[in-house]
Amino acid sequence: MEIWDGYYRDETIASIDLTRGNPIPTGLYHLVCEVLVRHADGDYLLMQRDRAKHTFPGYYEATAGGSALKGEDKLICIKRELREETGIISDNFKEIGHLILDDHNCIIYTFLCITDCSKESIALQQGETMSYKWVNEYEFIRFINSGEMIIPQRERYLNYFTEKGYIPQSVKAFLSSKAN
Repeated sequence: MEIWDGYYRDETIASIDLTRGNPIPTGLYHLVCEVLVRHADGDYLLMQRDRAKHTFPGYYEATAGGSALKGEDKLICIKRELREETGIISDNFKEIGHLILDDHNCIIYTFLCITDCSKESIALQQGETMSYKWVNEYEFIRFINSGEMIIPQRERYLNYFTEKGYIPQSVKAFLSSKAN
């Protein structure tokens, strides 16, 4: 059983425990953290979701992440999720996004981690990931602008992708209008 801290929309802790799989009461949220992994050589890490996952089974995603457990702040959460899903241990995180999804009762923080780990050292988490690949910047840009990337993920990293020039401003405007 996974227990989360409940938060109010203003991101203060509500002192109410939430249990994964149970409905979240109106007005409460849980904390979710995701990280985009870029190697020091410029390549990006794509993780393939396990085929048993309920959403987007078998898709490659440019992230590791999940819900913060009770007592975890955003940095403790993202360090744990990165280690569990990839085997990468790092303290090098830069917050690159933050949003609140009212329809999913979650507060999401997105991070960038630049690592110089051995590319062959990636560890898979049973039930979460089944494969991985490193792609160069050109391949990454193609991936995020294709139908291969999970759309909600692209939306959560939209500002970063636009800032890097990976997604044209016109596409950002279109995607932002669809999100509202």
